[in-house]
Amino acid sequence: MADVTLGDADGKSLSVPLQRSNAVGLFRLTDRVFHTVTFVAALFVLILLGAIILSLIVGAWPSIAKFGVGFLVGERWSVNKEIFGALSPIYGTLMTSLIAMVIAVPIGLGIAIFLTELCPLELRRPIGIAIELLAGIPSIIYGIWGFFTLTPFFGQTLLTASLILAIMVLPFITAISRDVFATVPPVLKEAAYGIGCTTWEVAKNVVLPYTRVGVVGGVMLGLGRALGETMAVTFVIGNSHSIAASLLSPATTISATIANEFQESDGVYRSSLLELGLLLFVITFFVLAAARIMLMRLERKAGA
Repeated sequence: MADVTLGDADGKSLSVPLQRSNAVGLFRLTDRVFHTVTFVAALFVLILLGAIILSLIVGAWPSIAKFGVGFLVGERWSVNKEIFGALSPIYGTLMTSLIAMVIAVPIGLGIAIFLTELCPLELRRPIGIAIELLAGIPSIIYGIWGFFTLTPFFGQTLLTASLILAIMVLPFITAISRDVFATVPPVLKEAAYGIGCTTWEVAKNVVLPYTRVGVVGGVMLGLGRALGETMAVTFVIGNSHSIAASLLSPATTISATIANEFQESDGVYRSSLLELGLLLFVITFFVLAAARIMLMRLERKAGA
């Protein structure tokens, strides 16, 4: 049987096998171009990340060479005598983030459960939009608001900065938790209600276990935001390089220290600030790496 022929744009006839071969070749070329573009994009991210790390290490090297490990455990921060220690900023960064998450996580999960399980349908959309708008407010607005509303009660202290961070990360935790809670199959919740479970029991024993991977991811996203927040914290924390047992004492964070002092710094002073930035990068990396490991274990456990 003769091959069926078709005409091309020039009026020439092409056999069906040749047309098929040309189509496959075009698909293969398109796929190869797509693979190359995505590979270059991923490689660009790795190169950019490596360049950031390298620039921080180069800039911080004079401080690393001068202070060594003592920079991590020293509390004194004297610009005139060029004696710098990162313990106070590290303490402030970790404590404000920890307190903020302790406050924001239960409230955020509670709001998400309310929106998905208890809230009337006509109110779910307005409340959800309000939460998303909170996530879009610039951090400096939170800082100004906290300065005029919270500092008259608590002063410029570690607690005030923690409260501001809790308010800032709350929309992220709530929005992500609400979205993952909405993915729970209704049949699972209906079965739980059918055997007499209360709303709390359904949320605790069905919704949270089913969505734990997404919830942990949302919490870690909020923690990453809290660790790196700068302007809002700078307004309300007091910017004091000292460690006190009281939450009502002034403190500082890594990002607040860099923002306040980088402009007038030079020499070893600037190098110490860059080393602070490198430390913040390392802290954030380990936190996110720990979160990733936790998510992998949860996924493995869920699949087992």
